[in-house]
Amino acid sequence: MTEQLQLETGTIRISDDVVSKIAGLAALETPGIAAMSGGLSEGWAKRLSGKNVQKGVTVEVGQLEAAIDLRIIVLYETPIHEVCRMLQQNVREAVESMTGLRVVEVNVKVEGVAFKDDEIEDSASRAK
Repeated sequence: MTEQLQLETGTIRISDDVVSKIAGLAALETPGIAAMSGGLSEGWAKRLSGKNVQKGVTVEVGQLEAAIDLRIIVLYETPIHEVCRMLQQNVREAVESMTGLRVVEVNVKVEGVAFKDDEIEDSASRAK
């Protein structure tokens, strides 16, 4: 769904897909994140890439606000609570600065731990 903001100079529309992509890219840049999880329907966690930036990201965009849900896999031996706080901050700052929307919440669900970065890629390629 695309929401719009009516201004004196015209209308601004920001689609859910745009906010999802921004949030996904910000997640990709966060240290300690091994991958985004596609959820149970995807079967396996898949590596976040340019084409799959929205995997593991769900958003609700209103006229002035956005709420974001992220499903992630963290790297083993990283403090999960610190990685999640940094992820929330990075996503909030990226979305707010690029869209002007106020991010009311960034919910993070940790769905797994990866022992090595390569294991996720191996699992995804075997699942195909």
